[in-house]
Amino acid sequence: MELDLGGFPKPPRSCGGGELLKVAGIVGYKNSGKTTLTRALAHELIARGRDVAVIKHTSHQLDLPGKDTAVLGKSVGQVGIISPQESALFWKKSLSLEDMLSYLEADIVLVEGFKEEKTYPKIACLRGEPDDADLFDGLLVAAVGPEDYAGEGVPLFDRDDVIPIADLVEQKAFKLPNLDCGDCGYERCYDLAREIVAGTGSVEDCVCVH
Repeated sequence: MELDLGGFPKPPRSCGGGELLKVAGIVGYKNSGKTTLTRALAHELIARGRDVAVIKHTSHQLDLPGKDTAVLGKSVGQVGIISPQESALFWKKSLSLEDMLSYLEADIVLVEGFKEEKTYPKIACLRGEPDDADLFDGLLVAAVGPEDYAGEGVPLFDRDDVIPIADLVEQKAFKLPNLDCGDCGYERCYDLAREIVAGTGSVEDCVCVH
C-alpha cells in the first residue's frame, strides 16, 4: 500500500473510496478484559480467513524517550523505522481514528478503547460496576460480563463465547465517515449508526460509502 507521507490525512476508505470498511469496537473500563477479548476475536476471525487489523487507544507516550526515533522526532514531524522483522511509522501528533484507518489494509478492524467514538458498532466488556451503564450508548451489539447483568436488551455473552461474538462482528461491523454531513437525513453520523445497530437503518443510507 502506498503511504502518503507528505500530506496526511488521506480520506477514510469508508467515504468516497467506494470500499465499505468493517469496524467493530471493544470498549470497557480498565481491567475489564478488553485486550483479552480483542485478541481472542482477532484469532477467531483470522482462522476464518479474514485479514484483521487492530487499533488500540492509549494515554501513554508511544515512542521511548532517548531512542533514536524519539530524538529524530524532536526535529521532524514524521519518523519511520524498518527492521528485518517489523516496520513502524511515528507521527509527532495525534491522528484521528479516521486518519489511522485510512492506512490499514484489512477486512475487519477491531478498535480497542475509544469509548467516545460514535460511528461503528461496539462490544462492551463489563465489570459489574455502576459505571458500566455509561457504555450503553445505543451502539452495542453485544456485551461480555457477569451473568446476572441485565443490559438494556443487548445480548450478553460469557467471556469464552468467542465464536458467537465473532459471528456478530462479521454480521454487524460497519464504519460511518464521521462527517456529520446530514445528506442521509440524520444530523449526525451517530444518529444513523444507532439506527443501523437497532435494525431500522442501513449503511446504504450513508451517501459517502458509495
